[in-house]
Amino acid sequence: MMRGGRRASRTRALELLTLSPASCLLSPQLCCSSPGTMTTDEATKPEGEVQAAALAERGEDITPAQDRGVLKIIKRPGNDDESPMIGDKVYVHYKGKLANGKKFDSSRDRNEPFVFSLGKGQVIKAWDIGVATMKKGEVCYLLCKPEYAYGAAGSAPKIPSNATLFFEVELLDFKGEDLFEDGGIIRRIKRKGEGYSNPNEGATVEIHLEGFCGGTRFDCKDVKFVVGEGEDHDIPIGIDKALEKMQRGEHCVLYLGPRYGFGEAGKPKYGIQANAELVYEVTLKSFEKAKESWEMDTKEKLEQAAIVKEKGTMYFKEGKYLQAVIQYGKIVSWLEMEYGLSEKESKASDSFLLAAFLNLAMCYLKLREYTKAVECCDKKVLEVNPQNKAARSQISVCQKKTKEHNERDRRIYANMFTKFAERDAKEAASKTGVEKEAEKATCAQGLETAGAGGKEAEGHV
Repeated sequence: MMRGGRRASRTRALELLTLSPASCLLSPQLCCSSPGTMTTDEATKPEGEVQAAALAERGEDITPAQDRGVLKIIKRPGNDDESPMIGDKVYVHYKGKLANGKKFDSSRDRNEPFVFSLGKGQVIKAWDIGVATMKKGEVCYLLCKPEYAYGAAGSAPKIPSNATLFFEVELLDFKGEDLFEDGGIIRRIKRKGEGYSNPNEGATVEIHLEGFCGGTRFDCKDVKFVVGEGEDHDIPIGIDKALEKMQRGEHCVLYLGPRYGFGEAGKPKYGIQANAELVYEVTLKSFEKAKESWEMDTKEKLEQAAIVKEKGTMYFKEGKYLQAVIQYGKIVSWLEMEYGLSEKESKASDSFLLAAFLNLAMCYLKLREYTKAVECCDKKVLEVNPQNKAARSQISVCQKKTKEHNERDRRIYANMFTKFAERDAKEAASKTGVEKEAEKATCAQGLETAGAGGKEAEGHV
């Protein structure tokens, strides 16, 4: 049930979200189905009026303000104890009616679940409130007052002004928010933060965290640090990354894959093994944003470049390549587009950029991100210094590694398909043997039965 004020296809519904009062719970194309989808009988059935009246009388008030703006009755309890959290991607089926029982939309009619991010203002307020109370598999009824639906504006032509709406909703599934769309950091928000500002790279943050591995808590502390340098306080890189997506006061659960946790090195201090998956509960208590590039003059940028270069080199030597990438990346963001420099400043800038790109290439080489490594050398380093032998050497190494990587993948998949073919052939052969035995047994049984049947026939004759 999505907000939007223009005709759009179902696949574009989430792209047309708007917070304007006139916005629609669904895209108009979905909300306003074509003529002929609803019979006169369906439109005038009193069933909806009866359900709405019952809900108004017996429904539970689930609004934070307890103003009876959203009432709920559970039709079928869910099969899980957990409810979706803010930011979770939820999958629902629903049927929407006006208070007079007239249906205005149904996902079941389209045979396609509706998907949205909970608590992000992508749907009417009643849905953000109501779906957050549900369990997986639950079916419930929701009665929504106008101020929790479309308000005075309505959503023409299906939903009139100041309409009270009735919904039947089934929560099919939900899952946490994939922050970087690589499965490495999944966030589930327990308490929403304030405002719209986030810490940036280099911001000073104050947080409370608890770390868990395999259900055992290994860390619990209040800590103040610079985003991108959490490793100095035994905090994995995934926390630094996630903090850039958080608001002040937010309390969330973060599920970190090995790449964003302590990686192959593990963390002996905490008894964390290599490539362990971690869970953290984090509360962002406060933060002070770092200066953006446009807020710094050239002198300050060059001074900071020297500092972060040393920091990056320290991380690189310790094998903390993701952390090193952050530091070297700062130099690039500060100096790559810096113009109007004096001759001295230009030489210093080129020197820092050359070092940053070469070191980034080395980091990406260690991280097996060969394409990025080649890009740093080929497109960046050679632009600054076309004769740079180190860059050309790195490119050769990257190309060799890429070739080896592709060749290894080719062998793996070739072997995999060969094994699948062999297994299928064995299964087919085994199945054929079993089928032959079964046929023999069936034939023998059939002959015995036929013989017995013949004797019976003779007796009757």
